[in-house]
Amino acid sequence: MPGFNDAGIGEIVWEADASRKEGSALWRFAEATRHSHGADPSDYAALLDWSIREPEAFHDALWDFLGVVGDKGETAFVAGETIRDAKFYPGARLNYAENLLTRRDDGVAIIAHRDDGTRREMSCRALYDRVSQVEQALRAEGVVEGDRVAAIVTHDIEAIVFYLATSAIGAIWSSCSPDFGPAGASDRLGQIDPKILVAVPNYGYAGKSIDVSATIRAVAEATKLKKIVLLGAVSDGLADLGGVAFEDWIAPIAPQEIAFNRMEFSAPLAILYSSGTTGKPKCIVHSGAGLLIQHKKEQMLHCDIREGERLFYFTTCGWMMWNWQVSGLALGATLVTYDGNPFYPEPGRLIDLIDEDGIAIFGTSAKYIDACAKAGLKPKDTHRLSQLRLILSTGSPLIAPSFDYVYADWKSDVHLASISGGTDICACFIGGNPLLPVRRGELQCAMLGMDLDTLDDEGRPVSGVPGEFVCRNTHVSMPVSFWGDADGSRYTEAYFARFPGIWAHGDFVEKRPSGGFIIHGRSDTTLNPGGVRIGTAEIYRQVETIAAVEEAIAVGQDFDGDQRVVLFVKLRDGQALDAALEKEIRTRIRSGASPRHVPARIIAVTAIPRTRSGKISEIAVRDVIHGRAVKNTTALANPDALELYRDIEALRE
Repeated sequence: MPGFNDAGIGEIVWEADASRKEGSALWRFAEATRHSHGADPSDYAALLDWSIREPEAFHDALWDFLGVVGDKGETAFVAGETIRDAKFYPGARLNYAENLLTRRDDGVAIIAHRDDGTRREMSCRALYDRVSQVEQALRAEGVVEGDRVAAIVTHDIEAIVFYLATSAIGAIWSSCSPDFGPAGASDRLGQIDPKILVAVPNYGYAGKSIDVSATIRAVAEATKLKKIVLLGAVSDGLADLGGVAFEDWIAPIAPQEIAFNRMEFSAPLAILYSSGTTGKPKCIVHSGAGLLIQHKKEQMLHCDIREGERLFYFTTCGWMMWNWQVSGLALGATLVTYDGNPFYPEPGRLIDLIDEDGIAIFGTSAKYIDACAKAGLKPKDTHRLSQLRLILSTGSPLIAPSFDYVYADWKSDVHLASISGGTDICACFIGGNPLLPVRRGELQCAMLGMDLDTLDDEGRPVSGVPGEFVCRNTHVSMPVSFWGDADGSRYTEAYFARFPGIWAHGDFVEKRPSGGFIIHGRSDTTLNPGGVRIGTAEIYRQVETIAAVEEAIAVGQDFDGDQRVVLFVKLRDGQALDAALEKEIRTRIRSGASPRHVPARIIAVTAIPRTRSGKISEIAVRDVIHGRAVKNTTALANPDALELYRDIEALRE
């Protein structure tokens, strides 16, 4: 970004005025609980400390302040021997969908856009009625509490309707975006034995119609589906699967009162998926109560979202921010959705929506903000942005020059909140705060109830330098379990093997004197291009099908404020990495996994480093290409191979 620099990290670039702070929900919550913590509402550090030290008092007050619909029970928190054993609201009964469908007026619930220019609205009353129809139709198909409803869907009204109808029954939702290829979708949905699949037979992207038939068929062949509901016409390629068009499926059903199934706190709502760094992606089970309370806490207190405001997030149904945005209905917000290419047909397409629909909260990725800067967009000169008061950025670290760009070329009086969490908790650890200043290059604070720290390799707390990012306490949106992980060993290995008894998240993070944080990237082998976490195993499964490739290793390279995927391939004798082979590799990965998995660079090598147990060593290669010391070369069977990855010209451009 010409004209910007990385000096001045931590400098205050924006702060709300006194009236805005005192009018915020976070201020009111601090005031309402002052008798418990004794601090002034302006003292966020004291409020955070209380929320960690007194989890019973904090969560008891939180339920009431958030206005959760349901029975709280007598106790808000019961400690356990470990943070995995602790229980939130053990006597509570609630339903996620019931909390999102409290409005039944003519106010607008959802405004849905597609990149072909299509715009649809649905009122709160119409949303309730449509959820009622789908809930009844699902029950007629035999869907009961605990059954899985799988989806290959775009970010549109119907996806939200099915999600809420599934929740109303007490069934479990799991979705992929349609750009996942057959292997990517079936590797995920094939593990959970769904009873129903809802899918788009095709979707539009940048003026093209893309067929999803092969992906739908792959999921159908990997499961024992009772019904396939298609959000569109049943094509000839899917006729033999017995699919039914959505409108035909619900046509005989009239809306009625929904009999919401109120369940215990730990009852599952959704299954999300890990990145697939080793084998198939892990199926992460989240509870409806946990997501409801965590999301409402973040949205009401940390984002200060209010009833009637318009909440936009650029996401897909395969990313946890989709689940997060949908929860905005519980605050009475209007959701503004978009499906397709964010720069189509013009680079300012999403910015146009801010004015067209009066968006107050605009959520996107750090990569999108960077792309806008590189495209030379200056919304302050071309748009009114009159309702815009909060910009949320996540997916990858928001670099310091992006703060400069937003305040110089978007809006000087806007709350820019870089937030971070992940699929693992389907929520945020770190995020925004209307009471605190925004500091250049920093995430503002730990979210309430989150006891966060950074540790060195020996588990000692560090500050001012990057360390392993951990959470020391139980939080409400910790996963219930991994699907199919009967003894919990995979769950333990994923989060608690690094530092026993402490949640290790896999990020390198720096604690700042301000109480804020800077994220420096991943500390594990998960890839994070454009802010979308993906797994190396999904790439390998595609590359291994190519005859010319003997083996491969994929790593993430930090480059130009983002991360890009670099694929190193060891070729079979007599093969050369020419343009044709590169195209074959990229095409195979794109069609079999997703466009996000396609490497930015493909480089031929003659050897791949392996541990003495035979595993390829991605972390060692990643450290070498970044010029970092490899911590444990003695664990490698062929450490000399690392020299092949040092100072590669193609990785400088």
